[in-house]
Amino acid sequence: MKIQVKLNAIIEEMELAFEESCSLLNTKTGEIVLLTSDDLRAAENEEPFEDLPEWQQENRMIAMDVVENFDDYLELPTKYDVNEYDIMENFCFTVRDQRTQERLLRAIKGKDAFRRFRENLIDLGLEEHWYSYRSKCFKVIAIEWCRENNIECIVE
Repeated sequence: MKIQVKLNAIIEEMELAFEESCSLLNTKTGEIVLLTSDDLRAAENEEPFEDLPEWQQENRMIAMDVVENFDDYLELPTKYDVNEYDIMENFCFTVRDQRTQERLLRAIKGKDAFRRFRENLIDLGLEEHWYSYRSKCFKVIAIEWCRENNIECIVE
């Protein structure tokens, strides 16, 4: 029997991804957990955690379960799997107006590409189109990840 996971839950975790964290799916329970590298490292090193605040203790216990039962977890698509830069670039090519397309393509070149891209989207009134396009791309990536990992994604 395939495990069932809500597609929106996977997409939300993908959108929340940050540098020093990973989102994992527990293939036994269907629960998605977000852990920092620090929590995982501390769990691997069996560092004591009784003196930590309750929320950190909970995270550490989850991290310990991940370390002890690693085969029960799958890492969700990471920011490298998502490659938001490619999504931005592909979005630029969907813009029909040549001048606008060129402006957006120039904006994503070099340092601070993401900031410049956002600023240009606002100036051009394309924010809504961008977020719609981005959401569709994230959905495709999440569905493909589910397919590759034999997970049934539930669309709400």
